[in-house]
Amino acid sequence: MQLKALMNQQKVMHLLPARWVLALTFVAIVAIGCGGTGEQGSSGGAATAHATDHEVAPGELDDYYGFFSGGHSGEVRVIGIPSMRVLKRIAVWNIDSGSGWGITNESRALLNDKSVGDTHHVHGSYVDGTYDGKWMFVNDKANNRLARIRVDIMEVDAVVNVPHAQGAHGVFPQRAPTTEWVILNSEFRTPLRNDGRGDMLDASTYGGVHTIIDAAEMEIVAQVTTPVNLDLAATDYQGKYSFATSYNTEGGATISEMLANDRDFLVVFNWERIKAALADGSYKIVDDIKMLDGSAGTGLTAYIPIPKNPHGVNISPDGNYAVACGKVSPTVSVIDLRKLDDVFAGNIEPRDAVVAEPEVGLGPLHTTFDGRGNAYTSLFIDSQTVKWNIDKAVELYENPVEGETAVVDRLDIHYQAGHIMASMAETKEADGKYLISLNKISKDRFLNVGPLKPENDQLVDISGDEMVLLKDEPSYIEPHDCIIVRRDIIEPHVVDRVDMEEHPDFVTESFVERDGNKVTAHITASAPVYGLQEVVVNQGDEVTFIVTNTDEIPDLAHGFAISNYNVSFVVGPFQTKSVTITADKPGMYWIYCTNFCHALHLEMRMRFVVNPRST
Repeated sequence: MQLKALMNQQKVMHLLPARWVLALTFVAIVAIGCGGTGEQGSSGGAATAHATDHEVAPGELDDYYGFFSGGHSGEVRVIGIPSMRVLKRIAVWNIDSGSGWGITNESRALLNDKSVGDTHHVHGSYVDGTYDGKWMFVNDKANNRLARIRVDIMEVDAVVNVPHAQGAHGVFPQRAPTTEWVILNSEFRTPLRNDGRGDMLDASTYGGVHTIIDAAEMEIVAQVTTPVNLDLAATDYQGKYSFATSYNTEGGATISEMLANDRDFLVVFNWERIKAALADGSYKIVDDIKMLDGSAGTGLTAYIPIPKNPHGVNISPDGNYAVACGKVSPTVSVIDLRKLDDVFAGNIEPRDAVVAEPEVGLGPLHTTFDGRGNAYTSLFIDSQTVKWNIDKAVELYENPVEGETAVVDRLDIHYQAGHIMASMAETKEADGKYLISLNKISKDRFLNVGPLKPENDQLVDISGDEMVLLKDEPSYIEPHDCIIVRRDIIEPHVVDRVDMEEHPDFVTESFVERDGNKVTAHITASAPVYGLQEVVVNQGDEVTFIVTNTDEIPDLAHGFAISNYNVSFVVGPFQTKSVTITADKPGMYWIYCTNFCHALHLEMRMRFVVNPRST
């Protein structure tokens, strides 16, 4: 069945004609700084009365760990919830002189000398539909990579570079039975062989890829090609399907070309059939990657027509429904996942899997859940969070009743909400306690700090019938998304010190090796001394410093900075890190500890002597 035929199937309720898009754009501009309005709205005025119930006193611990993508900063932020205290900033795609990420040899090898990144989505690994506390995965939309973070040390341990993709955006791990695969969507359609051959301006030759990555090996299993772009991602709770929204079924290269169709797609990928195709060799090899054809009619995919320019897709905690947001339609589409087997068997049309399309407001982007049958959708244009009941929406789609709505409550937020996430909502254990609205504009909510204003992450209590705004928290430059994980899942995995033998070059004694013009200094750090007091080399030598922190105190880190050599990094307890430099500046340079570790911390230093070349 061809895409054009699919797009012309039965009518979609509450569609916005393409000509309305310019009007909506105007509304969005006007709406900045003005909360949306609507019946059944809750003002959030009760927040002051309830906020003290959610305060975390000094010395107390938060109930949840929040893992936030850092946006353009390239990092992942670990934030306690409900306190909203920033606990750690995990460097991923950025250079961080605090930890030394992007400076040490280990981190530079993973980054492949790229120092720019754009993190959008961070998701945890699963076992049987809930988080297992083992890994976090985060994308780089700018340089098309996926990183894996070890939760036990909260540092990146693996990176995979994804070919044939640009705008590597939606990422989601397999939820059941365990996370064996992670999928990554390419939002931008590009030429498959993007090497300059052919007409690079002919957009009809472009396509998207749904990349499947082995979570343990961090290697690409295969890529499924599609004629459409692939935006946000999700996986089901059975390990059978993955999903991608597609908002440019026109195949346009300009914004006007991307808005012609009144409906686009939720693309469903059938894992059983993908595995069978890989097993029987039904693929071609392109740049050493197994490529499968995911066009309509190949049997690997289903293209479900939904209202135009969809963005987010999220799966309800009971595993029954996918909810896709229309972005420039005032509706969300509810897809019954129990009907997908019949779709792939050809017993029903793809559009028949849509069982509800409630009208929720202007600019729906993302949806989250409370585990009690309610969904919460962010409205970018209306600047609201809207709460609606899934069962009611399905009932009214089948039997409309004039004047009835699935909407339960509305909360004005400040302003222009993007992602939205409730506690444990991406698992089967959604508990409906807290919700975070990640807002793009914070107009007049904080002190003025210049042209680049902070954004606003708002904490909302969703434990009752009405949503209650608890806190505004400024955030830095596009932290797109987050997940909220119970403390008992994460805390048992986090270690106080690294296993020293993990690093092949750890040392318990200090010494220097020389091989021609290559010098390796193995150095221990134990407060308040380094294991060596000086390292002497010749100008032009390649010098590698391998530093091991041998202090056993759980929070006693040591720094290693070389004056005038652009080197600074931190080594945690029993951790080993290295850096390689060229000794190109003759003279004596102090190496010193950057982390206050002892009463004699200032005295913890050593000399690096570079003898000048003999003339």
